[in-house]
Amino acid sequence: MIELVIAERCTGCNACVEICPTNVLEAISADVPRIARQEDCQTCFMCELYCRADAIYVAPDCENPTPVDKKAILTSSLLGEFRRNHGWDEWADDPRYPNEHWRMESVFLRARDMAIAEAATKRVEGG
Repeated sequence: MIELVIAERCTGCNACVEICPTNVLEAISADVPRIARQEDCQTCFMCELYCRADAIYVAPDCENPTPVDKKAILTSSLLGEFRRNHGWDEWADDPRYPNEHWRMESVFLRARDMAIAEAATKRVEGG
């Protein structure tokens, strides 16, 4: 489950907001994205994969929030680990990190758009 967005590292690109299939993150004008609906996180790690600044930490427990120490996370090698180990983007040509992950953005974006449309329909119908 998503636990941290590290403000000091975040570039404000909002790629994590755009890719999240369950609309967990919320873009904030002139600030870092906010974890708005943590309980909706599916622990798909897409936000980590798309965060080139390594500013997001997703804990492996998909059922419950995990208390984390920001300082410990910053000093660990966990930030960006998922992307590096999957050969994502800038790591794709590094032989130490073979690409074992298919780029699934179209699938996740479609799922996100469907969830947004469903929520809008519920609001219109008063449900």
